[in-house]
Amino acid sequence: MVLPQPGNVVRVRSRQFLVDDVRVGDRAAKQQTVVSLSCLDDDAQGQSLEVLWETELDAEIAKPHDWKSVVSKGFDEPRQFSAYLNTQRWNLVTSTNPKLFQAPHRAGIEIMSFQVEPLRKALALPRVNLFIADDVGLGKTIEAGLILRELLIRQKVKRVVVAAPPSVVVQWQQELDQRFGLPFVILDRDYVQRRRKERGFAANPWKTHTRFIISHALLRDEQYAAPMRDWLGTFSAGSLLILDEAHNAAPSSSSKYAIDSHLTRVVRDVARRFEHRLFLSATPHNGHSNSFSALLEILDPQRFCRGVPVDAKQRDTVMVRRLKSDLKAVGVPGFPQRDVVQVDLPRDDNDPTEKLLALLDEYRDLRDEKMDSAPKSARAAAKLVIISLQKRLLSSIEAFACTLRAHRRGLAKKAAKAVADDARAEQAVQQQFGRMGQAPGADDDDADLNEDQLRADDDAVMERASAHFVEPVGEVAKREKAVLDEMTSIAEAHRGVPDPRIEALAAWIKKNLLVDGTRWNDRRVLIFTEWMDTKRYLETQLRAAIDGTDLAEQRIDVFHGERAHEV
Repeated sequence: MVLPQPGNVVRVRSRQFLVDDVRVGDRAAKQQTVVSLSCLDDDAQGQSLEVLWETELDAEIAKPHDWKSVVSKGFDEPRQFSAYLNTQRWNLVTSTNPKLFQAPHRAGIEIMSFQVEPLRKALALPRVNLFIADDVGLGKTIEAGLILRELLIRQKVKRVVVAAPPSVVVQWQQELDQRFGLPFVILDRDYVQRRRKERGFAANPWKTHTRFIISHALLRDEQYAAPMRDWLGTFSAGSLLILDEAHNAAPSSSSKYAIDSHLTRVVRDVARRFEHRLFLSATPHNGHSNSFSALLEILDPQRFCRGVPVDAKQRDTVMVRRLKSDLKAVGVPGFPQRDVVQVDLPRDDNDPTEKLLALLDEYRDLRDEKMDSAPKSARAAAKLVIISLQKRLLSSIEAFACTLRAHRRGLAKKAAKAVADDARAEQAVQQQFGRMGQAPGADDDDADLNEDQLRADDDAVMERASAHFVEPVGEVAKREKAVLDEMTSIAEAHRGVPDPRIEALAAWIKKNLLVDGTRWNDRRVLIFTEWMDTKRYLETQLRAAIDGTDLAEQRIDVFHGERAHEV
């Protein structure tokens, strides 16, 4: 067996080490060789280790490297070496001059002129606390990549963490690798298991690399957030946080100081440990000024404070906001014209949707009559339930009928135990049932569940929220039950019947996509809907409308969750 020598680089136990000393044992006494090592890996640099060389399973000596291969190629021509030397000098100048950029010349993509503006603005700041709020489709990922690449070139950043919705984590990794040549690892359960298998269960996975991408869902998990805090410490110089879809970290309430979600609290705690922060969102403002100021406070606590109106001048210092219409107005090419055409449908007093809306308004009024003295949690739950029913009804009677059934099941199972009337109970209701008012987005943990799982989850949430309702008494209880019965009767009778919107859509498709009433042209139609029940209803109605046309069974496809994102 070939033994290492002091100064050799060896690989032992999945790590690289420098050999400090070799003590050869007495062969006659069957003594083994003791090798003293110093670790060369970034996460354990300098740590000492002594091994019995003959017993190590994966021990190997690294091949030596010398200058022979370089010298064999000869020296560069003076003109070529001069170009290289001038390039190095240019790099040094750029490092101190914020008006000279290198990143656009090192990106594997054609850069639009407006995409350089965030880079200029970032370099003008002492620390990169920047909010890129450009419109959808303007390339916020590219703009963030340019800033990241420039900061790495200038040696201002050593550690980078990208926090993104689960559905775009892989896309971020591919974009940064293919367009900017920046390899990132996705920190997920598989990565943590691999690192701990190699380096022991106590190893901190954040210390095994310098560039990570993590999903919002895992960032909320203390098993991942706590090791990150240990890795960053109270403040990590040369670190950058890129928060994609940053509006998800904004408090969602319109109250004076806004109610922090779990993600808000985690991001606020983690963001202050980074030297540089880069937020991305096409919808930075949710309509509540207090929530917006709280989000800006996370970005730059020196300029902004939650609850204090945002100063426009300070906001413009840290924010880049361009709409497609703004760029088109100044002559930037590449943005197609979008025409929004209003389609007026005839008013029908016998429309079941109109009847259901009137009944739902009455049901809300009946609920409001007894809510003044109800606990805050009950009032919050009632408000969310009514809003959810209204949204479903405006989407389709099918979606409304499914949600109404879940609501009535919840009323039937109403908990007998009263809920405490305090602010914590109200906040708990907001956090537990807040998803009822909207479909799961890309940032939700359950965004990629199948439709049956999502439908079961939605029904369960509606039932639990309905169980918080205050039990009606007397005439109010009778009228409330009558309204519920009437809404249920109308919804069940019309849930599978085409409504005027479906009829208008089917007529438009036949007019614009069909030739001779049976053959299809090359035009395509994309229909977006928020609720799965409405999607199922649309698919059924449209398949019936185009029945009998050429290859009708192949003309409609549906997408959901990750498959929709890939398309």
